[in-house]
Amino acid sequence: MPDDAAASRAAAEEESAFSHPPVDPDATAPYGDHPDQVIDFYAPRNETATTPAPVVVVLHGGAWRARYDRRHLTPFADHLARRGFAVANVEYRRGPDTPLVPAQNTGSATPPAGRWPDTFDDVAAALDALPALLRAALPQADARRTVLTGHSAGGHLALWAAARHVLPADAPWRTDRPAPLRGVVALAPIADFTVAEKLAVCEHAALQLLGGVDEFAERQPYADPALLLPTGIATTLVQGRTDLEVPQAVAESYADAAAKAGEMVGLTLLEDVGHFPLIDPAADACAVVAEEISQLAW
Repeated sequence: MPDDAAASRAAAEEESAFSHPPVDPDATAPYGDHPDQVIDFYAPRNETATTPAPVVVVLHGGAWRARYDRRHLTPFADHLARRGFAVANVEYRRGPDTPLVPAQNTGSATPPAGRWPDTFDDVAAALDALPALLRAALPQADARRTVLTGHSAGGHLALWAAARHVLPADAPWRTDRPAPLRGVVALAPIADFTVAEKLAVCEHAALQLLGGVDEFAERQPYADPALLLPTGIATTLVQGRTDLEVPQAVAESYADAAAKAGEMVGLTLLEDVGHFPLIDPAADACAVVAEEISQLAW
């Protein structure tokens, strides 16, 4: 259990990250018929933005649970737009905000995390639809220079989306070739499901995402980024050393798995930084994140 000082600091970091008012997008486009199948677009805002502008695709976190949607990440999306990026903030179906699920099925008594296979269906569909939607919504965007980023559970989805070409052959989301990405910057990602479950990350959210104990082992090869390596796509993980939500060990395990698969993954560890400063425009850690994205995009 964290000590009182660590818990207090984490609470203050979360409060700061969620203190910014939501920022409305410049355009919103659907990629499916469900209300959650939409992408918000933010045009580059700074005066020195290049044309065409690199694209950052953002996948929000929140343990794949319905209570957290893309709105909490809109200040981060706006922050990137002010750095000269064209930004696509993706919504997707998450776990239903229903009465508590049986603890014996998922290891937790919280509303379930994610929907199988809907969450994965949506991320795959959004990325497939993105080039055409970008041309219509942000004609100044350069889809050839796209970086994928995501925070926490969204970091998992970013890593997964970049690994679709190495999914098992019978996976419905598998692609024939790697996604045309400049790279991935995953922020405190739930990147290794085995380690995440050992640490009970987000109240066993990974276990819930895959449907509970009866389905976990069967579905893990289709969903766990640590098992989907190497990707051949430049990848950087940014992780706070004092993160209490998704501990450093999860990112380190993914980086180790990549190395064993013959792939070097960047791992930027930030001292005295927890889970939420990575997406908080008021935090120095967020500037580090923007710089990591810039190094891949430009």
